[in-house]
Amino acid sequence: MIKPSIATPVITIDGPTASGKGTIAQRVALALGWHVLDSGALYRLAAWAVLDRNADANDIDQVALLARRMDVTFAGPQTFMSGKDVTEMIRQEHVGDLASRLAPHPALREALLDRQRAFRENPGLVADGRDMGTVVFPDAPLKVFLTADVHARSARRCHQLRERGECPDEQAVFLDLQKRDERDMQRTVAPLKPADDAHALDSSALTVEQTVEHVLELWRVSLAKAKHLL
Repeated sequence: MIKPSIATPVITIDGPTASGKGTIAQRVALALGWHVLDSGALYRLAAWAVLDRNADANDIDQVALLARRMDVTFAGPQTFMSGKDVTEMIRQEHVGDLASRLAPHPALREALLDRQRAFRENPGLVADGRDMGTVVFPDAPLKVFLTADVHARSARRCHQLRERGECPDEQAVFLDLQKRDERDMQRTVAPLKPADDAHALDSSALTVEQTVEHVLELWRVSLAKAKHLL
């Protein structure tokens, strides 16, 4: 019997904060009828668990244990922890900032690795994050590295925050994105970088629909090449 991890196709979409990779992954998965993995949500959930339990964020072993024991359910765009809808809670800026600071620790990454790989189920998976193509699914047949100018990403993030009823400080958001980019790219464990065989896609001047179509076209080309080699 062929193992599902080999038979099941994966499209990875990696990129920096606010590059739009989550939205694109959701739309691509919907178009293909595949499953979707928002890996960043798992790190945000770990951060939320630390804050919710008033745990010591500096005790990485405890953080990793909390991550392993999380009772998480994804239902479309909603995220539940122990039956509680935490979709909006884990999207708060302070939760994202803590997740970014916790993410470099090997113990936490190891605690979440198997959980991420378990999302790989037929008919296919679209996984977004920062190391989906380099670490979690290195055998994925299509890897996309989605980028956007930091100014464009800052504008998008501010728009998202306003839609939630928040009043963001645009300069603070811009500086925070720069800080997260630097932290993600310079960490020693699974740094943010494109896989050697990833397709770079700059969405700065593209709409969501155009970006989705670019990814779907890359997938069509990938399928055509695979059939040609058979």
